[in-house]
Amino acid sequence: MNDIQAKFPHISIKLNEPLSNYTYTKTGGNADIFVMPKTIEETQAIVSYCHQNNIPLTILGNGSNLIIKDGGIRGVIVHLDLLQSIKRNNTQVIVMSGAKLIDTAKFALDESLSGLEFACGIPGSIGGALHMNAGAYGGEISDVLEAATVLTQAGELKKLKRSELKAAYRFSTIAEKKYIVLEATFALQLDDKNTIQVKMDELTAAREAKQPLEYPSCGSVFKRPPGHFAGKLIQDSGLQGHIIGGAQVSLKHAGFIVNIGGATATDYMNLIAHVQKTVREKFDVELETEVKIIGEDK
Repeated sequence: MNDIQAKFPHISIKLNEPLSNYTYTKTGGNADIFVMPKTIEETQAIVSYCHQNNIPLTILGNGSNLIIKDGGIRGVIVHLDLLQSIKRNNTQVIVMSGAKLIDTAKFALDESLSGLEFACGIPGSIGGALHMNAGAYGGEISDVLEAATVLTQAGELKKLKRSELKAAYRFSTIAEKKYIVLEATFALQLDDKNTIQVKMDELTAAREAKQPLEYPSCGSVFKRPPGHFAGKLIQDSGLQGHIIGGAQVSLKHAGFIVNIGGATATDYMNLIAHVQKTVREKFDVELETEVKIIGEDK
């Protein structure tokens, strides 16, 4: 700890930081070393240092589709929340990885640029969105992404074109190769601001009507199985409202698991396993998690 603080005295570095402060479920153990770089250069320096010194490295974005286990994470956590810049270049929007997808969609609206309406309610960061090719209401990040600047695990800068992302449903090359997103460029189109606003209002109303936004959650827990909807399978399995510890299959949308009070990451994982087992037994369908689960058991 002292070594890394001495090496990077101008970067915010905390010891034994509770990661429950940074996840939407409000669960998770502590980080050994928690680093918040303010610039791309600082991020690259930290990543390179960890690589050169064989220090385990984990990147944390907005924590919205993530479960961190109760034992926390060893090594260095780099939290990219301070990389927030959003700017326009003609019909392009250039965004740093820590910026929120919702804020980026609002920025595009303010600039009368269309293409990110589908993202107006997705709570993740730009980095997380690219990592998993986030999507909603028929749109995906890869539909509008033009290029991405990333770091390799060794700290090498790379520029990826859209065609190099191999984007698929909740998947991209970024996840496969464990690249660290620094910046994304979106190619949008000029449109009437009112038209964009109406579409975003419609999608926001649909989201608020269907999703349990009143409780902490990790978003949609399971990927959509081919030919099925995860939420309907869970509902038809009689699991809606099922509780383990402080975690509950949402009464509003069975595809969500909410923290109704005092839930631990272990509660979440036990409930996920129970849902998977029950759906497998009843319908012979394997539910694959969309939420990312990282860290160590307590």
